[in-house]
Amino acid sequence: MLRRTRALIAIAIGALALSSTPAIASAPAETNPPKGLLEAMQRDLGLTQEQAVKRLANEQRAAQTAPGLAKNLGGEFAGSWVEGPESTLIVATTNASRRRVAGAQVKVVAHSLAQLEAAKQALDKTASNAPKTAPVWYVDVRTNSVVVLSSNPAEAEAFVAASGADKALVRVEQSGEQPVPYADVRGGDAYYIGSGSRCSVGFSVTKPGTNGGFVTAGHCGSTGATTRGANQQAQGTFRGSSFPGNDYAWVEVNSSWTPVGVVNGYSAGIIPVNGSTVAPVGSSICRAGSTTGWHCGTVQQLNTSVTYSQGTVYEVTRTSVCAEPGDSGGSYISGNQAQGVTSGGSGNCSSGGTTYFQPVNEILSVYGLTLVTGGSNPPTGCQNYREIYNGSLSNGQNQYQPNNSYYQSTVSGTHAGCLDGPSGVDFDLYLEKWNGSSWAQVAKSDSANPDESISYNGTAGYYRYRVNSYSGSGSYTLGVNRP
Repeated sequence: MLRRTRALIAIAIGALALSSTPAIASAPAETNPPKGLLEAMQRDLGLTQEQAVKRLANEQRAAQTAPGLAKNLGGEFAGSWVEGPESTLIVATTNASRRRVAGAQVKVVAHSLAQLEAAKQALDKTASNAPKTAPVWYVDVRTNSVVVLSSNPAEAEAFVAASGADKALVRVEQSGEQPVPYADVRGGDAYYIGSGSRCSVGFSVTKPGTNGGFVTAGHCGSTGATTRGANQQAQGTFRGSSFPGNDYAWVEVNSSWTPVGVVNGYSAGIIPVNGSTVAPVGSSICRAGSTTGWHCGTVQQLNTSVTYSQGTVYEVTRTSVCAEPGDSGGSYISGNQAQGVTSGGSGNCSSGGTTYFQPVNEILSVYGLTLVTGGSNPPTGCQNYREIYNGSLSNGQNQYQPNNSYYQSTVSGTHAGCLDGPSGVDFDLYLEKWNGSSWAQVAKSDSANPDESISYNGTAGYYRYRVNSYSGSGSYTLGVNRP
């Protein structure tokens, strides 16, 4: 099957809101990253240009490899991250006998990722009881623990005890952090809500039956609120919004606006978006916003809960990138992969700070959106098959082919399927047969790659293909040959 290499770097631009009254894939290394991206990484991460180039290449490979590690290790998986100046991939496991894993260094730990996430979930369920002195908690895969940040450790310990979380998995860390949501159609451009509040565009998206639009932070506007673009012209309407609990929204634009798969990288230039594969902990990540421009840092923790004065927001990602009011809703990028939209944080871009973003894949899945990428045409690697079907998946979504239905084979023979997905995702392909009472899986191809193929010799009957997004979003082509 044809495999594609797409050399476009996607730079997600972050923006915070300013209110007037938040099996192993090996990707090809990026050989020509934008000059502005390298300069920002050198400035904000203290790297040489050579280190920045190597880091981007290694992190791109790590982002492709990490989902396969989680699949292969199963219940013994305890998380993965990158570390060191050149971003070496580390995978944690509870299996003391496992010494080697292809594509990563191994660290043996006491607790699985599932155990840590269960402990964090116990804290999440009692978030309404969390003291104001303990606004942030997260799963820290690097220390194999759940961390609660607090300016009053005694109050935080009491909160942990009352939550029912396994105290052996949780540690309280002294911190003066007090995050606030930054309330203030290219990613990173400013837009205005109502009579004057300002946020920034996250990423352009499409949705069947609409004009398309963009994703942004939920605290920027409520469903039904209208927006104006950076040029102060009428732009669109919030079609969905959630805050607190989540901090995401999507805006449908009017016919005068065209969603484009790029972000405004300010000093880094105009950057095309190429996918939405999640970057491991420790990865470099950059953000741009209508207030502070372009800044970079690292991914500190995934699956973080952060409490603002309006309530708790769950499953956001914590970063060392700075931001300020006016940057809310804008986009984060790691290498060439969209990561999320800016929620809030603490500090500023003069003295430094901590920020949180809502992962973009969740937003796409919740609202049934598709990320607009730098390449507008669907993949073409399965065009030699007799039947061709095109579709688009959000993270975690299933689709059935042909055309959300099934087909009948009246003879025995070979059923062949070819799935061609976009770079940077993990799409899987399954063949199912009707057994008289339900659909039963008879063949599968579920590597950690975007492309899959199936060849199955079956008897006469009714069949269908299930296309699944294990991670990532984008368009795909399915080629089918029937007996």
